Amino acid sequence: MKTTNYASKVLMLCICLLVTLSSIAQSLEQQFDTYIGDQYTSDAPGVSILVAKDGKAIYSRGSGIANLELDIKAAPKHVFEIGSITKQFTAVAILMLEEQGKLSVEDEITKFIPDYPTQDKTITVHHLLNHTSGIKSYTNMPSFMEFARTDMTPTVLMGRFKNEQMEFDPGTQFNYNNSGYIVLGHIIEVVSGQSYEDFIQTNIFDKVGMDNSYYGSMTRLIPNRARGYSKTETGYRNADYLSLTLPYAAGSIMSTTADLLKWQNAISANTLIKKSSLEKATNGSTLDSGEEITYGYGWYTGNINGSASVEHDGGIFGYSSSGIFLPEENVYVIGLSNCDCGDVGALVSNVAAMAIGKPFPKKKDAIDLSESQLSKWVGAYEYEGAIRHVTLKNKQLFSQREGSISMEIYPMSATNFIFDGGNTSYDFFTENGNRMVTMTVNGKEMIGKGIDKAPPAERKEIQLDEDVLSEYVGSYELQPGFNMVFSVRDNKLYGAATGQGEVHLFAEEKDKFFLKVVVADIHFTRNGEGKVESLTLFQNGQEMLGKKVQ
Repeated sequence: MKTTNYASKVLMLCICLLVTLSSIAQSLEQQFDTYIGDQYTSDAPGVSILVAKDGKAIYSRGSGIANLELDIKAAPKHVFEIGSITKQFTAVAILMLEEQGKLSVEDEITKFIPDYPTQDKTITVHHLLNHTSGIKSYTNMPSFMEFARTDMTPTVLMGRFKNEQMEFDPGTQFNYNNSGYIVLGHIIEVVSGQSYEDFIQTNIFDKVGMDNSYYGSMTRLIPNRARGYSKTETGYRNADYLSLTLPYAAGSIMSTTADLLKWQNAISANTLIKKSSLEKATNGSTLDSGEEITYGYGWYTGNINGSASVEHDGGIFGYSSSGIFLPEENVYVIGLSNCDCGDVGALVSNVAAMAIGKPFPKKKDAIDLSESQLSKWVGAYEYEGAIRHVTLKNKQLFSQREGSISMEIYPMSATNFIFDGGNTSYDFFTENGNRMVTMTVNGKEMIGKGIDKAPPAERKEIQLDEDVLSEYVGSYELQPGFNMVFSVRDNKLYGAATGQGEVHLFAEEKDKFFLKVVVADIHFTRNGEGKVESLTLFQNGQEMLGKKVQ
């Protein structure tokens, strides 16, 4: 009888425990639903997001719309372009070949591409993998939009950037670089004797069982493909066409969240590469000077509220993606969106923080501070290579990096402030009587020292008559295949560059306009008859002339 009572008590305890765990899981699921639903509404492009614990999905949902024209809701089955998360696959492919003895990451790239012009520098496979090669990134070149629609072989694509002046000596700096991964893709083909597409398919997709993953194509029929979109000031539009031969080994893979969980599980289980190889990929790396950088081979090291992470984001025409793995908690979060707008990285970071019980604060949790408490931190702060200005207006603090836009920061305490989203924060303090601030972005800290410098002057806008604004309407060619098109609605001037969303321009004076979403100016020029014939775009210290073509 005692045994029976004891067994009954144990059974009841187990039932209570299961009920409690179920209730906790339900509560977490509700948190995810509420947060994601606020970010991706039912009338806009969507997201597919998966949360896994110990290799098994505990949450998998779609939110928003996968196809706006057909009104198809986003779901876990949908296939998205994953952009630069592709780099993880390329890095692992290189490490697989290294384990097979077919190459070493310390090999010079001329071993595989003898005619590559290294400009008397030593460039290794390692330099390509961790973005320290100094090779110019082709996606940063103004000519990129000229050939965005053109199919190219890897060798033709390399011809677009290989003769460009190198930006620094290999190994001396980190500069995120798509060109390096194009070269890596070609090296995989040279060493393996397979195309990059075939190597990834046979050695990774087939081996791991990623049946809904593809080397991307704009012509092949992809079941359950989510349509890609870009945002404008008035809504959404179909994203510009991009030949997926161009992102290649830097960004051409398409997948689902479920398949990417299979990928992460294979990585964690050392199914594809040894633990020692994985550690090279996920533990960051160092420059020649000994300075540590957070990028390894296809993964960044990060931090979610004190929990170590390895992660990567992706962005490509019409799509954005983010994946975070927290090894200590064995939690994986992957988010795929069919819009190149918004910040899916912030969403995934916040969901990951919730999943491990360390949620980021939200702006709704902000407290009220007096004007004197807020004004204590007003001023300029100098970081390595950047200056940020903290200003106060109507009892609201703003932060603005020079050359960027002003953003609100919200007080969580008298010294701690967050940006909207919570995964970026400021911790103000004083040192020897000087203002100081620690800026934390996904666990990465930067110290800013208070300096005496006035903030950028606030731009004053004026209103021009609609008949004057209509004189700017038309298309202006800045580069072959890269135009800016202007239109007028509701007595406002709007402009859209090829491959980008529509933006509102503000007049500072007649013929001179500025943007608020980014730091840029556009000045229109008239001919002798007073008709607008061209413009000059001023942005990032560069000037681009555009002639009116229609």
